[in-house]
Amino acid sequence: MKKKDIKILLVDDEPDILEIVGYNLTAEGYQVITAENGVQAVKKARKEKPQLIILDVMMPEMDGIEACEQIRKIESLNNTIITFLTARGEDYSQVAGFDAGADDYITKPIKPKVLVSKVKALLRRFKDEDVSESIVKIGSLIINREEYKIELKGVEIILPRKEFELLSLLASKPGKVFKREDILDKVWGNEVVVGGRTIDVHIRKLREKIGDDYFKTVKGVGYKFVD
Repeated sequence: MKKKDIKILLVDDEPDILEIVGYNLTAEGYQVITAENGVQAVKKARKEKPQLIILDVMMPEMDGIEACEQIRKIESLNNTIITFLTARGEDYSQVAGFDAGADDYITKPIKPKVLVSKVKALLRRFKDEDVSESIVKIGSLIINREEYKIELKGVEIILPRKEFELLSLLASKPGKVFKREDILDKVWGNEVVVGGRTIDVHIRKLREKIGDDYFKTVKGVGYKFVD
């Protein structure tokens, strides 16, 4: 996908952030849409169907966590990447963001060039995706990589993009132990800085939705998928 075809929804209640970040992303060739609160974000996301949403947490009317939860309920936006941009760096807000369906977390203040670099890393997956097998079947679990959908015992389950990519990676080689650094590199990209608990939070969510028996923790190393 070319830059000019990529839509980025930038949501923040600070006009300076909208202006500075929006300017730098537009200068890179992206289509930038802005919103000033969570309510506007949900409406514009539904209408514009952006590939990436950069979402502030602390906003009036509807905060970023609630907005993210609402957006994740819109099926047409299932593949949209959501990253939080916020001055709050506490662990609890990061976990809350991931629980709401966010893919990444960026703490401000951040230099525009660094932010642009992170945006590029987040959007790399839209460029010439090469999927060796579009449909993977493991017992009663079916993973459709092209449509980003899974079925478990005949029931369709919609996962946030990062959860889906993590599941797809682990299930690509059942029994193989994937090291934490390899998971971060392949799922989040080595240019994206995420917290140390990121993988653990996503594994926990997958265990809740898919079943605890599918995932085994190898202490001090990483995780593996058990078929």
